[in-house]
Amino acid sequence: MPRAALLSLHARLDDVDSSTWEDPSLAQLWGPRYNTYVVPKQDFALFSLGRLPDNEKGRRRAEEMAARLHAHLAGVRTTDAKIGDALGINPSTLKYAAPTGTVAIRWAGARAAVIWTVPAAEIDPADATRELARRYLHVFGPTTAEGFARWAGISRRAGSQAFASLDDELLPARTPLGDEWLLADDEPAVRADEMAAAPARLLPSGDAYFLLQGAARELLEPKPDRRERLWTSRVWPGALLVDGEIRGIWRRAQHTVRAEAWSRLSRASRDAVEAEAATLPLPGLDRPIEVTWNTDEDRERSPG
Repeated sequence: MPRAALLSLHARLDDVDSSTWEDPSLAQLWGPRYNTYVVPKQDFALFSLGRLPDNEKGRRRAEEMAARLHAHLAGVRTTDAKIGDALGINPSTLKYAAPTGTVAIRWAGARAAVIWTVPAAEIDPADATRELARRYLHVFGPTTAEGFARWAGISRRAGSQAFASLDDELLPARTPLGDEWLLADDEPAVRADEMAAAPARLLPSGDAYFLLQGAARELLEPKPDRRERLWTSRVWPGALLVDGEIRGIWRRAQHTVRAEAWSRLSRASRDAVEAEAATLPLPGLDRPIEVTWNTDEDRERSPG
């Protein structure tokens, strides 16, 4: 979501403020698996047309919904709720038009999304899928075509074709999960010595660092009980990153950040987390952010 994107940027870049997610170089759309994404505006077509269904039924559904939106909006912007009422459909079905590359949105997370239509980019959908696969490999590699297809919400066939079209750019990589692929251009970075980890980062729900599925989650967090708390069946919490390792989870309500550490942290680590929380570029707060702590040891000692 846009607010989560803001915190993901803050965890990686300097000088991010509460309005950065609205920078003209960024755009919003219903991206992979129809979730709301903030992406570089220059990559808008990759995250939309790159997911156009490769079967007749899915493509027809996308194109027909896009045509209905174009006809109804006629160049104006309005909310998905109002469009749903006017067309007599569930607003969530409007997302099916997104893979045509002609639907842009603006959603702050608390209100209905504002929708408008844009001209489709002049790029072949297969070329867009290939470029999207490059983005996925760069962030999540080493990985597989199946993993790409699952993340993007496209068919396995489309994912395999995209990886096959990148054949001369890929390197085989043997990983604890089996044989996978890596962009050849990324090999030097993978082999480079690790940089010193930041003392603390508060990664938001859905951040790419832990946007994992299946066995990949076990590599990041071996303990099953902790995986259940990080990747819940509902809205995920944020991940508490301390010295480059996930050491717990966090949630926020207004000006209060509730941190749940999986083991007792040193005073220096707690200070680093609290200092990081104080810099979160959250809009609309009228007082400084406060951090409350809870650890597994605390819960074990609590009566009842």
